Amino acid sequence: MNKTLRDLDYSVLQQCMHCGMCLPTCPTYDETKLERHSPRGRISLMRAIADGELEVTKAFGEEMYYCLGCLACTTACPAGVNYPELFETARADVEKAGVLDSPKRTFIRTTVLRGIFTRPRLLRLVGRLLWLWQASGAQTAFRKLGINNILPPNLRRLEPQAPTVQAKFSHQLIAAVEHPVTGVSGIPSRRVAVLTGCVQDLVFADVNRATVDVLLANDCEVHTPPVQPCCGSLHAHNGDVESARELARRQLDLFNPFDFDAIISNAGGCGSHLRAYGHLLHDDADYAARAAEWSRKLKDIHEYLVEIGFRAPRAPAGEVATVTYHESCHLCHGQKVSAQPRAILKSIPGVELRECAEPNWCCGSAGIYNITQPVTAERLQVRKTGHLLATGASVVATANPGCHLQIENGLKAACGDEREPPQVLHPVVLLARAYQAESAR
Repeated sequence: MNKTLRDLDYSVLQQCMHCGMCLPTCPTYDETKLERHSPRGRISLMRAIADGELEVTKAFGEEMYYCLGCLACTTACPAGVNYPELFETARADVEKAGVLDSPKRTFIRTTVLRGIFTRPRLLRLVGRLLWLWQASGAQTAFRKLGINNILPPNLRRLEPQAPTVQAKFSHQLIAAVEHPVTGVSGIPSRRVAVLTGCVQDLVFADVNRATVDVLLANDCEVHTPPVQPCCGSLHAHNGDVESARELARRQLDLFNPFDFDAIISNAGGCGSHLRAYGHLLHDDADYAARAAEWSRKLKDIHEYLVEIGFRAPRAPAGEVATVTYHESCHLCHGQKVSAQPRAILKSIPGVELRECAEPNWCCGSAGIYNITQPVTAERLQVRKTGHLLATGASVVATANPGCHLQIENGLKAACGDEREPPQVLHPVVLLARAYQAESAR
């Protein structure tokens, strides 16, 4: 059963001391300086609804969806407020009340969230059609002829941001089971499963391949089922808790966590939600035990590599690269993984790591925030790309597909035709290239 704010354990709502430590870390409060746009202000509104002092209104719904859900407030909070649970429960209340419903919004949520993103084969079909559109030159012609100018304003704004779909998806690059080159015993040290994701599968399949490669290089037997469901993070973060629970059950049916030493995620936003399966299904008699074990075994790739004492590469992957690192909000604030990606980058010969200002400040992607709140998202994008460019780095490393696309588009816009923008890469891609360079020597 989906909980509402009025059903929630009241102690969760009482945790907030209204101390204000969250205010300087909140991007929306920093933008407007309005109390209602801060975590403290939003929690006050949630508590008023739980107390029966306010009803769920359109204004409340709009406020909950103005929040990025970046979780920077959880890192700053001295009281340990469980903001993710409050935030997702509040959005579920908004959807249950239907205060933001419109025919257009309902159609999009039904088609995209509950349709395409709950059916991996259908999602791949859509991805393949988009690839054909791009690879055939139709997209280029569409833009050169100015046909995109007749699109409705929202579509006209979004069309240039469409990600480039790769020619091969994860299942075409990765076998269901891959074995490392082991030592004398011939037995790998560890047995792990790799999650390929949704956008990651279509747009960043090379990151999934690199993830498998670095695990193989560190003596892991890697299991990667070819057809994997969405993790459910988009659904949970957008108030559709029941779909999120169903997708979590599908994951647990596909991967028995008791069979693996670790379940590996390489996308910051997905990983933060995947860790919550234990809580999400704690009251499901058939799945609670597996979900709890899943949460215990779920590891971010950087976290796991550092945990097992990964092997530092012995050779540089090409020329010396200057790299700066942007922290995915849900990786550093949601999963508390911050030092490990830096440790990996610093281990690669020929890499010079240059820290940027505000490395853990949100870039404005935040799931679908750059679609639903384009003005605030663009301001955050400009702020972020300015800091990244100021480092003079030739590579920007980041570990979340949404951040990757937001930063890549921002860098292209900032650099224009004047200069080549820095390349955006996942840290494990740099590590995999360094391992590959060893065998080429």
